[in-house]
Amino acid sequence: MLPFLFMHASVLLVLTVPFSLEMIAWFAGSYYLRMFGVTGGYHRYFSHRSYKLNRFWQFAMACLAQTSAQKGALWWAAHHRDHHLYSDRKEDLHSPVHEGFWWSHLGWILSDEYDAYDTKRVSDLAKFPELRWLDRFHLAPAIVYAVAIYLIGGWDAFVWGFLASTVALYHGTFLINSLTHIWGTRRFATPDESRNNFVLAVLTMGEGWHNNHHYYMSSVRQGIRWWEIDPTYYVLIALSWVGIARDLRPFRTAPGDESLA
Repeated sequence: MLPFLFMHASVLLVLTVPFSLEMIAWFAGSYYLRMFGVTGGYHRYFSHRSYKLNRFWQFAMACLAQTSAQKGALWWAAHHRDHHLYSDRKEDLHSPVHEGFWWSHLGWILSDEYDAYDTKRVSDLAKFPELRWLDRFHLAPAIVYAVAIYLIGGWDAFVWGFLASTVALYHGTFLINSLTHIWGTRRFATPDESRNNFVLAVLTMGEGWHNNHHYYMSSVRQGIRWWEIDPTYYVLIALSWVGIARDLRPFRTAPGDESLA
């Protein structure tokens, strides 16, 4: 909890450094680079295995995801798989339907109840010692990333490109847990309250198409109509062209489902 609270307090440092377009570029570039680590890594790869990576790129993706300072890939995937198993039921660890907005957004993160996780949920991932090591030293990638930004861009870039963007990244991720189960449209009649939200799709590289995702969670693609922007999917397609990502799972609807008509 303390590192999390420290990160939020540190955002006040933006008031002590000059504001410039360069700093906005550091903020936005760092935010979206690491948002891809969250969406393409933590979520679509480690949690749902919607595409395949070799062992080297799997480790690299875990490192990129963990520069977000959202704990280890095993921890993240285990809890996310639990969420889908119990989505918007009483057992769901971050359902706004049962526990309210603030619990689903922040409360469960601040609670020590979820520091541990069921390793059986991620037995397919926990067999890799390098992922277990990253899970144990989960802040290491974020620290290395922060030092790299400081060495390349100096103090001002560190404040905007790491501290401020990390906190923005926290809340961009958390809004998917909270707001997309409250606000938005429902294309598919899923058994939960998942919603599609264009604004959050822009902020989270396509994760805002949450009702689509809950309908077919194994798909690498979440924006399924031409206007449903899904930058994470576009990046993964590009990675498949160069042989890094492979066996991308397409979006499928049930036979006779007219929801896309």
